[in-house]
Amino acid sequence: MIIQVYPIVWIFLSSLKNETEIQNGNPFTLPEDFFNFNNYIQVWETSQIGTYFINSSIVTVITIILIVLLSSSAGFAIEKMKFKSSNLLLLFFLFGIMIPVQATLIPLFTLYNTLGLLNTHISLILPQVGFALPISIYLFVGFYKYIPNEMIEAATIDGCNIYTIFRKIILPLSKNTIVTVVAFNSIFIWNEFVFAHTFINEATMKTLPVGLQDFIGQYGATDWGSTFASMVIATLPVLIIYFILNRSVIEGMALGSTKG
Repeated sequence: MIIQVYPIVWIFLSSLKNETEIQNGNPFTLPEDFFNFNNYIQVWETSQIGTYFINSSIVTVITIILIVLLSSSAGFAIEKMKFKSSNLLLLFFLFGIMIPVQATLIPLFTLYNTLGLLNTHISLILPQVGFALPISIYLFVGFYKYIPNEMIEAATIDGCNIYTIFRKIILPLSKNTIVTVVAFNSIFIWNEFVFAHTFINEATMKTLPVGLQDFIGQYGATDWGSTFASMVIATLPVLIIYFILNRSVIEGMALGSTKG
């Protein structure tokens, strides 16, 4: 826990130090003034971090919605609407885990360039949805195994069609798995750098991980105070989401994958 938590605490404390403390002081010392927020003020006034934050939020929210809708419905079809090739279809999705992200960069860049999708949110959303589906579908399939088929049969006898069953019975029961998928993927989507660095070069479309490069000046000179402050701003949303959803994430992982 110390190894995991210390870097976060160190970044936060460093963001409260002035340039002199950062350059000349011991990196393990505490800041002289715990209420020195000049670095944060400078970040908001001199950079486009607000724009980057909005771009990251748009990409993350839309991507998460698509992942939940597609993976929950696909998992339901594979596990509960049994058909001849359902197991092969699940295996096909799981093959996606073995495809490295880097292998898709050039084909995707060529395709986006042809379609005029470079420097758009869509260029970041589509590949992240695709790479997140395999593990998300697997979690839903693992959870759906423990939903009794008799429940679905009873709803069918009562006159519910398959869409009503999925929307009013299956999804409410899948709360913990949905929360798990949301929390698990939000961290990676919010911090995604490779796609954003490859497909985005306009400043107004950059996300937070790419925008952090703005604080590296000529000849590699870095404004460390602003950099640490921007890193705290970029990290806080993910930490808040995780701490809020932590209990449901643990329960969802146990129900959706461990038992399976």
